[in-house]
Amino acid sequence: MYIPNHFNLKDKDLILKIIKENSFGILISNSTQAEIESEPIATHLPFLINEEMTYLRGHFARPNPQWIDLEDKTVLCIFHGPHTYISSSWYEEMPSVPTWNYLSVHVYGTFKKLDNENEILQALNDLIQTFESEDSGYSLDQLDAEYLDNLSKGILPFQIEITRIQAKAKLSQNHSESRRNKVIDRLKLSNSEQDQAIAEWMRMILNQSS
Repeated sequence: MYIPNHFNLKDKDLILKIIKENSFGILISNSTQAEIESEPIATHLPFLINEEMTYLRGHFARPNPQWIDLEDKTVLCIFHGPHTYISSSWYEEMPSVPTWNYLSVHVYGTFKKLDNENEILQALNDLIQTFESEDSGYSLDQLDAEYLDNLSKGILPFQIEITRIQAKAKLSQNHSESRRNKVIDRLKLSNSEQDQAIAEWMRMILNQSS
């Protein structure tokens, strides 16, 4: 990922925050299957990351061919945070051009299948506990053994052992503090969740640098 110095995000806590808040990512790999040899292939998946940021976990549907030749291969997972258009008219000064502010994290790592029964059930349970609302009362314990067994056979859980992380926070850091505050003020007037999120991130990064 191209990251000018202004936008290079190195704060591990903020990187973890982006991944956790935007955990539906894209897993990209190079296929070696004959019919699509050397072409990139991608799947949109929910991911879990550990606090130390040493691994990601997720699962494929077994009919998805992407996982078949991935063992011990390097893969890329992309997590895209909030993003929005920034009008140059908000700066109230020239010269200026419009731009797009956004957050993005690229995670590289080595793909490992989790293929014993306990690992499969644990992977399912971890996802449910993470994303299910606390008051839903839903858990795997409610499923009968046969249904759960069939479910387990239909997925391929995996772990990606992280080797490198790139994070980009393009939040107008190449502009003056005055311009950045003007952008924040305009975004806060919007009803868009994307605009509100970018405004909060801009304020957070601005406070860190001041």
